[in-house]
Amino acid sequence: MADHDRLTRALAAIDAANADDPVTIEVDGHQRPKELAHAELMTTWVRRLDPDADDAQLLAARAHHLRRWTSPRRDFPDGRAGYLRWRAALRRRHAADVSELLTGIGYDADTVERVRAIVAKEGLGHDAAVQTHEDALCLVFLQTQLDDLAAQLGDDKTIDVLRKTAVKMSERGLAEAAALAYSPTGRALVERALAGD
Repeated sequence: MADHDRLTRALAAIDAANADDPVTIEVDGHQRPKELAHAELMTTWVRRLDPDADDAQLLAARAHHLRRWTSPRRDFPDGRAGYLRWRAALRRRHAADVSELLTGIGYDADTVERVRAIVAKEGLGHDAAVQTHEDALCLVFLQTQLDDLAAQLGDDKTIDVLRKTAVKMSERGLAEAAALAYSPTGRALVERALAGD
């Protein structure tokens, strides 16, 4: 019971931190703080993709973008190189922040390190838990950001993004992606990307 209580406290602490996100998105007809909603969706996907997910996987899912809005993209240079620097800095920051939070709640060093490694996506391609995490990230992106991205980038660039997303996903993740409820525009873009047109 103590482990369950600790997990519950840790998830609540992560949720409290993400509830401060000033950006909101609509999920199931309700406006929610963006990172809180994304964290909840991540946890749902990890549990669906891996019903035996352990505490480290669930904590990594919930904390993958811990207080992300405090390090905005605009703080880094324009262009692809700036974008990649921002993403790398975010991964390091999220991993450090969640490590501090979990240590304060009483998690042992091995669990904290495992959560940090999953958040940082270390071992992608040969670690099943990290692949599940990546699949969940991609699925949340498709659920919540595809239409906005398409409106911003246009069809061709969005299809390029979708193809880059697809190569990071497992067969199971791709099957789940194909079954998502998309807008008509989103569905057409996903089908074109996956067909390789």
